[in-house]
Amino acid sequence: MRLGAIFIALCIVLIAGSLGAVLYLSVGLTATEASVVAIALLSALLVYNAASARVRDQDTVSQQIADLSRGTAELARQVGDLSRRLDTAEAAALSASERVRHATAPIAREMETLGNLVRQLAESVAAHEAALAANAMRGAMPGRVREPARQETPESGANNDVGELREPEPERLASGRVRGLDRDQVVASIAAAVEANRLDLHLQPIVSLPQRKVRFYEAMLRLRGENGEVMTPAEFVPSAEAAGLMPKIDNLVLFRCVQVVRRLLTKKRDVGVFCQVSATTLSDPEYFPQLADFMEANRALASALVLELAQTTLRSMGPLESEGLAALAQLGFRFSLDRLTDLRVAPRDLAERGFRFVKAPAALLLNRGGSQAADIHPADFSGLLARFGIDLIAEDIESEGTLVDLLDYDVKFGQGLLFSPPRPVRPEATAGPDRSEPAGSLGGLRESLENGPEAGKPEPRPDRRAGMLAQLARGMVRRG
Repeated sequence: MRLGAIFIALCIVLIAGSLGAVLYLSVGLTATEASVVAIALLSALLVYNAASARVRDQDTVSQQIADLSRGTAELARQVGDLSRRLDTAEAAALSASERVRHATAPIAREMETLGNLVRQLAESVAAHEAALAANAMRGAMPGRVREPARQETPESGANNDVGELREPEPERLASGRVRGLDRDQVVASIAAAVEANRLDLHLQPIVSLPQRKVRFYEAMLRLRGENGEVMTPAEFVPSAEAAGLMPKIDNLVLFRCVQVVRRLLTKKRDVGVFCQVSATTLSDPEYFPQLADFMEANRALASALVLELAQTTLRSMGPLESEGLAALAQLGFRFSLDRLTDLRVAPRDLAERGFRFVKAPAALLLNRGGSQAADIHPADFSGLLARFGIDLIAEDIESEGTLVDLLDYDVKFGQGLLFSPPRPVRPEATAGPDRSEPAGSLGGLRESLENGPEAGKPEPRPDRRAGMLAQLARGMVRRG
């Protein structure tokens, strides 16, 4: 285009110059007149060329605009066609989904019913297996906590947090004596020990692994007979539950655990205490309201006090016990699942009910019992619990080899004779109730509450206890 414009300009100049020369040489005009005529012709040709070029440009632009308009209209038509097809396909998919949903709804309901039946059957079978395993273990072992055959040196600082722990004294176990008595005599012996306040609290540390730093203590109860013999929980708990004495015992033990927690907090120790609670206490209409009032008054200690329940106890709990457990969870207290006989647990359900710890025997995790009753490999058990905010504690660790094997299973906490045996707490560490008053009386518990750190708090009103019982009854009706 640039060469064409130059050629046209040269032609215009040549035409204008030729006309001027012809006029000057042939016609006889003067040079000035011939120059004026040549310049005029040059100007006219330039104007004509510019006008014609503009007209051509306008035609080109108009043609391009027309082509663009036709392309836009075609694109709009295609977009509209595509939109209509999408609407048609979406409507067809929705109608097909509705038809499929209506067709599969009866099958889904039947599958849900079958799933519930299978789950109930599995829970029943697991409960029976757990009961059989517990009976077998109870017959094979005289007590839950085995005392060491020889004294081992505990880790440095493992028993100095409370500052009031004594060296374990040789205990005269009452196993033979209990087995030689009938049920009524055993119950009478337990009741006499409770009334005479012959209850000793022992603490065993729970350490973090592999650092072996004390993070918690487990409170263990011992009953002393008239002749000084000691009864372990495995010996007196079944008879005490059958006789209805466990609510009294749990109330006193929880009070002493609260005193220990307060003593730990005064020493600015970041540790907690595990305390056992029985199912009969959660459903007792007389003692549980008082226990709930006491726990509510000490809800500031909820982060340092963990309530333990056995696996068999949790599986056999009814609506009333579940409501009691939920009432304690609403106060902020955490729970621990203890005495596992198998690894068939539901972490999601445990987390929703307030459980933050699961304690499993080392032999069960390492599958040293000869058979493995679990739906998951023990090496993955800790990770499964951790996904729901639950920590695994391995108990009954008695050797370094067992500890090394457990570290491969990603166990965060450990407990056992390898770290320290249970040590009795000095009486002044759990000062509060009058030691001369019968431990089983409610008056002793009220006296301890009045003289303890919560002095000045009003006694729970009867209407409050009645309201709590009514709330538990309504929960049973709702779930019934």
